[in-house]
Amino acid sequence: MKCCMLIIATTIIIGCRKASTPRPYAYFRIDLPEAAYQPVEVDTVLPVSFEMSKYAEISTYRNHEDWINVDYPQWKARIHCSYMHINRDTFAIVTEESRNLAYKHTIKANAIVENRYENDTAHVYGILYEITGNAASPVQFYMTDSCHHFLRGSLYFNNLPNADSVAPVSDFIFNDMMHLIETLRWKE
Repeated sequence: MKCCMLIIATTIIIGCRKASTPRPYAYFRIDLPEAAYQPVEVDTVLPVSFEMSKYAEISTYRNHEDWINVDYPQWKARIHCSYMHINRDTFAIVTEESRNLAYKHTIKANAIVENRYENDTAHVYGILYEITGNAASPVQFYMTDSCHHFLRGSLYFNNLPNADSVAPVSDFIFNDMMHLIETLRWKE
């Protein structure tokens, strides 16, 4: 009888213990600074001016004088920007090429949202593509005056695409890209 009571008591004690469950996978917390901008004139490379984040740096390509990067070294992110001088004949070609480059991400994207942008006073028009999901580039844009200037930009991270892990930084840089677009001015 004592043996039977001991077995029942042991079973109750062991059976009532809280089961341990593994903790869910988590990402490091990213503390983002408050947005701050500085004017940039890239006359030597591109006939444009804009404001960019104080946390970013401009770098240029060796073989392409009309291309620049807006680098965010602390987050391993880069906005690739390419400029083209256009005319009536090349306008349709470069805008369609930009659209095709954005839609190449449909393989991994959950959705692609096109946001049209117009600033009549600065003669800046274009489309910003928001690409959701685990696509390699979460944001792309092109801006033009429809006559002479064309600027294309695309954001990439130097790591495997994982929308959940880069979401805070991607949102931060998205706002920086919007500010860049809103302050973009063409130079003659």
